[in-house]
Amino acid sequence: MREYLLTLFVAAAVTYLLTGPVRKFAIAAGAMPPIRARDVHREPTPRLGGIAMFGGLCAGLLVAAHLSNIGDVFSLSNEPRALLSGAGLIWLLGVLDDKWGVDALIKLGVQMIAAGVMVLQGLTILWLPVPGVGPVALTPVQSTLLTVALVVITINAVNFVDGLDGLAAGMVCIASVAFFMYAYRMWYGYGVEAAAPATLFSAILIGMCLGFLPHNIHPARIFMGDSGSMLIGLVLSSCAISITGQVDPDAITSFTGSTRQTVHFMVPVYMPLLLPLTMIAIPAADLVLAVVRRTWKGQSPFAADRGHLHHRLLEIGHSHSRAVLIMYFWCALFAFAAVAFSVNSSSLWIVLVIVSLSAVGLVVLLLPRFKPAAPDWAESVVPPRYRRRRRRLAAGAAAAEREMRSPDHPALHGSTAIGDRSRLPDRRSERRSDSRSPVKTRN
Repeated sequence: MREYLLTLFVAAAVTYLLTGPVRKFAIAAGAMPPIRARDVHREPTPRLGGIAMFGGLCAGLLVAAHLSNIGDVFSLSNEPRALLSGAGLIWLLGVLDDKWGVDALIKLGVQMIAAGVMVLQGLTILWLPVPGVGPVALTPVQSTLLTVALVVITINAVNFVDGLDGLAAGMVCIASVAFFMYAYRMWYGYGVEAAAPATLFSAILIGMCLGFLPHNIHPARIFMGDSGSMLIGLVLSSCAISITGQVDPDAITSFTGSTRQTVHFMVPVYMPLLLPLTMIAIPAADLVLAVVRRTWKGQSPFAADRGHLHHRLLEIGHSHSRAVLIMYFWCALFAFAAVAFSVNSSSLWIVLVIVSLSAVGLVVLLLPRFKPAAPDWAESVVPPRYRRRRRRLAAGAAAAEREMRSPDHPALHGSTAIGDRSRLPDRRSERRSDSRSPVKTRN
């Protein structure tokens, strides 16, 4: 665990330290596109944040390769090299798109090429456990098609959800934590060595997102752009592929007792045929809804609009920060519910907790204008927006200002009320009358 935490910290530190210089470079390079109709932000903001995130990925892999325990992943598996190759192609495509813009079909083609490169180097789905049947081996063609489809779906799902400050990075970080918990349990709990690459990838991805979030939370100083969203989407899909198709179910049959129990144990992470896993169900659902909505309107599935889930949260009255937190909540609910279900799928309390949290989430979702306030004794430790005393003072100041601007309010210290412009003396008329008056000269 210490080596994974060290790798996570290095990836986070490098990403955080590189983001500042990358922001200056993006401004100097002109990677600040004008405000578009679908954008939520109101000021041009530099992109290319994916450069710093790619630096964090390389630094995390470099440090992990020199550690004693997790360094064996690089000698026993070719998956880290496959990940770095695919990530390099996607990152380069994203940088070009952030600066000059790339056609949607070209981006789709390069995404498929990057996925194919990873398949050629061994990062692919080899088999799937089917409940009631057992492990089903895939042919090379089926394996390649399923892997490429999962990579492309995950990349575009994360890219589509990247519409609010800190949204994509936070949701991918939550999903990565869930992946890390599941993969670490399989690696050290069941002794499955094939789960080691997924554990490493998820730890590095957590560090990349945590290092970038301080610069990207609302109001964002820099956007990750396509170079960042497609990059973290590819790394997340690599975690899913590695934990889905590389782990042999027979390796943990001795721990569970039977093949059927093994298949049921691994079912929660074997969902790539329907969605890019339950842990990114919210971005994937947003992707599916966007494609259906645009196709129904006769538009291209890649045409941008303001119909995403986060846009709808803003339209019904949620603030920017509140919309992001709601999306965080639902992402965490799906991700950790899948992990809890994989630990003990027969426990009733897990279902009850999930249902209760879903009810709480629905209540919060239906109260867009509810403003929580902390009690007086906790105002010193909560953010200023939740302090009642600060809110009362702000309300009093606003009322006083409205009263001052009222036309019926008397002038103070000889000044005229701000709201009554008719009471202001017309200096121009006085000057005109003075200029027309006869000038008296002294004899």
